[in-house]
Amino acid sequence: MKKNDEFFMEKAIELALKSRHEGNEPFGAVLVKDEEVVMTGENKVHAHSDPTYHAEIGLIREFCSENQVFDLNEYTLYTSCEPCVMCTGAMVWSNLGRMVYSVSHDQLAEIAGDNIMISCEDVIERSPMKPTVEKNILNVEGLKVFEGYSFS
Repeated sequence: MKKNDEFFMEKAIELALKSRHEGNEPFGAVLVKDEEVVMTGENKVHAHSDPTYHAEIGLIREFCSENQVFDLNEYTLYTSCEPCVMCTGAMVWSNLGRMVYSVSHDQLAEIAGDNIMISCEDVIERSPMKPTVEKNILNVEGLKVFEGYSFS
């Protein structure tokens, strides 16, 4: 059976829910190569007292370090929400081939309020390496992660 974007996005959304239930912010990510999950990541900003420990950047940092890999051009990163500037930067510098997200920054802004809302596409447009981007995959399911959640 060929796995599709919805299959992997479902896993990223499940990780976002897990992160939320563990007291962190509700974001999850899945790194895939050749239709296989090679690593998963969850937001751990509260668990690690580290404001940079977003799901995507934590996953990239850990995967590249553990595997001595610097170039992710053959990989796809699925993330439950459009990545922030910091995480998009990590994707660019790791030469990620493709990124897929569910909830957009505009949708997150309505839920979370003010934040650094520069779209990943704005960052990628000005960057030397340009992962392809697919957006709003399983969007309704991704939005459910935030129901009743309060950013503090």
